[in-house]
Amino acid sequence: MNNYLILFHFVLLLAYSNTLLMVKALNYKPNDRIKAKLTINDFEKGGSGGGPSECSGKYYDDSIPVVALSTRWYSKGRRCLKNINIYTNNGKSTQAMVVDECDTSRGCKNNIVDASEAVWKNLGISKKDPQWGLMDIFWSD
Repeated sequence: MNNYLILFHFVLLLAYSNTLLMVKALNYKPNDRIKAKLTINDFEKGGSGGGPSECSGKYYDDSIPVVALSTRWYSKGRRCLKNINIYTNNGKSTQAMVVDECDTSRGCKNNIVDASEAVWKNLGISKKDPQWGLMDIFWSD
């Protein structure tokens, strides 16, 4: 009898976990790209980004592709230390890790992906390019 009870609980748990996976799969839209403005930020100690990152409490070298997301996209840290995909209108794309919030209560607009120099370089945008520092992009999880 005891073995049947264990088997019953196992089957119940398996069914529940499969239901959760199906619900998540139904809500996932891989082609959802969010329109945003890409800006530049210095995540190094003493840089224009201010203090250490919200997610890890660390500073990041300009050679590391990291971003800060506007408050609504930062989503109370739910995207912390996860990679996002960044797409330009010229067909280039890159990934960057979310390490900070661009706080809208402190003047950051609500459509900002604030990126390190490495992100810009990975997108093929040089410092001489007129788009350097502010550019229309799309991003996704």
